[in-house]
Amino acid sequence: MRSAPRFFSSENSSLKDAIQCCLCHRRCILAPGKSGACKVRLNRDGKGEIPFYGYITALALDPIEKKPLYHFRPGTEILSIGFAGCNLYCPFCQNWQISQQTEISGRNYTPIELIEAAKKTTNAAQSAIAYTYSEPLVHVEFLLETMKEARKAGVANVLVTNGCINSEAATEILELCDAANVDLKCFSEKTYSEVLGGDLQSVTAFIRLALEKNVHLELTTLLVPGLNDSRAELNKCRDFIAELHTEKIFVPWHLSAYHPDYKWKTPATSAPSLIAAAKRARETLAYVYVGNIAASNITGGNDTNCPYCRETLISRQGYRINTAGLSLQEEKEGAAYVCSSCGKRAPIRF
Repeated sequence: MRSAPRFFSSENSSLKDAIQCCLCHRRCILAPGKSGACKVRLNRDGKGEIPFYGYITALALDPIEKKPLYHFRPGTEILSIGFAGCNLYCPFCQNWQISQQTEISGRNYTPIELIEAAKKTTNAAQSAIAYTYSEPLVHVEFLLETMKEARKAGVANVLVTNGCINSEAATEILELCDAANVDLKCFSEKTYSEVLGGDLQSVTAFIRLALEKNVHLELTTLLVPGLNDSRAELNKCRDFIAELHTEKIFVPWHLSAYHPDYKWKTPATSAPSLIAAAKRARETLAYVYVGNIAASNITGGNDTNCPYCRETLISRQGYRINTAGLSLQEEKEGAAYVCSSCGKRAPIRF
């Protein structure tokens, strides 16, 4: 059953028949017939409408490491679904063909169809759906309906997002999430606001809330030369992530190489600079990985070691991985990964 449009209000609008979308920090005022900045939330005759409900623009079976998630069900595959639209306008967007427009091919799916597809195409015991590619949260009503049905069916919910959403919607979504990768695009309010159309405080609040809700969390930062790749900027990101760590919680940080796309023509991030940034971050953080560069440029830096005995838990060469250092054992609270060498609980979520 299709969920009713939510997160719309007419209280704060002084324009005749206009409404306000309250889903994210932008709080767009929508005149009749107009959509918000995300292009997918509409004012239809004075009422909120979601014309792209269940409209899927991309459907693919991916290795879970591609999300990227390195500490959640390593070596498994996940059904990835993409949408249209986004509430940010990053000028270097790597998926701008589906995030910055709606005139794109796709088809409508029901939540049950997606869940059945996930169960057919992935390991039945570890079936999972990733809501990804563009910004899934602007389709929050469809996500909530699908995630509820997925949880009933034993299918894991994985969210890949910019994290720019209000606290009420974030709470509902994260209560249904098993894992999430959040883009921490920089640590500058000015850059978020003026260059990306985002809001840093919304993102950091979303990240903290994810951990409060016991969601497995990993973060990704796309290193864009001249924008967010200075030592000072990356140190701010690193220090924020370090504050999230506890004795039992490690938050992996993925540093990804940018390449020229959409409106941004700055030369691509060089492999040496990306690897050097990761090396500096590892002086403080336990798990820092690099991505979007040739696997031949990475020599062991993307392996995952046991935090106790330092033996290799997972070795990686691109998306080819070896999990010989991990053992899966049943515990009172369910299955858990442990280090094959020392037997202690591994920082890997099942």
